[in-house]
Amino acid sequence: MSRHVTDSADRELPPGVLQGQATLPGLLRYRARLTPERIALREKVRGVWVGITWGEYFEKVQAFALYLRSQGFGQDDKLVIASDGTPDWFYADLAAQTLGGVTVGIYPTNPWPELQYIVRHCRAKFAVCGDQEQTDKVLEAMRQGEGLPDLQRVLTVDMKGMRHYRDEGLTSFEQALSEGRELARDPKQVASLDATLDALKPEQDALIVYTSGTTGMPKGARIAHRGIIHNATQVGLVQGYAGRSMSVVCYLPLCHVAERLMSPVAQLVHGSVVYFAESIDTVTQNLREIGPGFFFGVPRIWEKLQQQIMITSQEARPWVRRCFRKALAIAEPIAERSIANGDQPVNWRDAAMAKLLRWLVFSNLLASVGLDRTWMAMTGGAAISPNVILFFRAMGLPIYQVYGMTESSGVTHAQCHGHARLGWCGPPLPKVVEQRLGDDGELLVRGPIVFNGYLYDEAASEKTLEGGWLHTGDIVEIDPTTSEVQILDRKKAILITSGGKNITPTLIENALKDSLYISEAILLGDGRHFLAALIQIDLDSVGKWAQERGIAYTTYESLASLEQVRELIDKDVQHVNAHFSRVENIRKFVILRKQLDHDDGELTATMKVRRNVIEKKFSSEIAQIYGKEATA
Repeated sequence: MSRHVTDSADRELPPGVLQGQATLPGLLRYRARLTPERIALREKVRGVWVGITWGEYFEKVQAFALYLRSQGFGQDDKLVIASDGTPDWFYADLAAQTLGGVTVGIYPTNPWPELQYIVRHCRAKFAVCGDQEQTDKVLEAMRQGEGLPDLQRVLTVDMKGMRHYRDEGLTSFEQALSEGRELARDPKQVASLDATLDALKPEQDALIVYTSGTTGMPKGARIAHRGIIHNATQVGLVQGYAGRSMSVVCYLPLCHVAERLMSPVAQLVHGSVVYFAESIDTVTQNLREIGPGFFFGVPRIWEKLQQQIMITSQEARPWVRRCFRKALAIAEPIAERSIANGDQPVNWRDAAMAKLLRWLVFSNLLASVGLDRTWMAMTGGAAISPNVILFFRAMGLPIYQVYGMTESSGVTHAQCHGHARLGWCGPPLPKVVEQRLGDDGELLVRGPIVFNGYLYDEAASEKTLEGGWLHTGDIVEIDPTTSEVQILDRKKAILITSGGKNITPTLIENALKDSLYISEAILLGDGRHFLAALIQIDLDSVGKWAQERGIAYTTYESLASLEQVRELIDKDVQHVNAHFSRVENIRKFVILRKQLDHDDGELTATMKVRRNVIEKKFSSEIAQIYGKEATA
């Protein structure tokens, strides 16, 4: 697949997207008028996948927009959505944007103090809550401290269990739609709304995505219609699915820029069908039911899917286990040779063997996680181990890595057929991304995909956009021939030992997490004499290992405290050490007695480790490793 945009792909795209003249609500109206009876969304209702057409999609967005306008919502106003991914999320999102407003997503896992900070900071006027749990958090935030002074109305989608909330001044989402439909009976109201939509400017804010806050309070990144539409357009053209009908699964929180880009925005640009997973816990089951042609997974999802396949193979009969191990041992070198040869088999023998192994061994295992019909798979959002990508590539499922950040509206670099080097992220998106290196090796990018700055924070905006370039904060290597990028680590994450050696923690942490028994690893050693690690074991796989050996345990803590488990983990640590230089070896490690948790402040809502919090909360464990040096 060439990276060049083809004329046929251009013709499949809605007007204005390549020129940066489209808006998100405008794309919805275009698709609703072009193919009103075509299915756009599917949601599982009482065990049955129910379809929603483009015409129905637009009608509900129009109705909710009319309701919002009747309640005083307008240009530049903020609407927050605290909910899991549902069709109503899409309706509320595009309705607010239709009026020139801005949508702010809130992670459904956020506790009320984090929700309160975001709602207060963005000065939201309206809140849409998915259910009673999310509504309770908003109401609690209104009662605590200085409350939410700008919030005028709270709407709830699922009112189950909320009959006693009559005095709270809540409005059901369905009631709002009903009132909006009544307003839509008036042609003047509809014409006025159309005029408002036509007046939208592609460069104005469409959404605000709050950064994960690994080093401080979250900042609200202002993302324009033009930026995120350009992103979805170019990724589709580069990876070859522009204009191609396909199904995708929406399962990550929609307040995450990756899910927002890959589900609602890519759908509006490319016309895909979005299926809503019932929950993050049912993703594998839903994947089996849907059989999507496209799947985007953050590294943690791919690691879990790999682990599930490995466990499934281990539970099979002995001869099946042996066949799987032998097939994988043959397939991985074939996959490596293919990648090095520009994504083409080096000879007919490799091509035939790869197809035979896929048919005989791997197809059923891929079917067990719902990926046997997937022809386009991507990963991004964090660093991923090359071994994970090689594992799926060997099974016949190429995963293309993308790189980007919230402040770049999602993606800046994307692998594709012919550009799939392990450990790299592909070249910059054509036409919309320029790149260069800073003096310290930091990646700098610019182009129409770059955000409009941080909400109410000019100082941070100027610092991040210094000189007109977006400072990504990532130290990278750029291939001078292909312009492909390899991410070495976060600028702030680089460890410098007391001996002056610069260490890239992500490479070593990912190597540790290649172990079936390690789910998280945090490297230590900044300003210290040697490297060490805090390790979180994987409860499922280590628990299964213990049960097979008759080792008793009751909880994660009791399992983590077992000497046999320490010996198990030590073998994997020594295996990793053998692949790195002596100065990069882990001399000591501690197995954490608790699992890291977002609610405890140890992880962000996107499951990234808050290193500064970890160092404080686990100071006793660190002292156990370094002694007096830990507190020096």
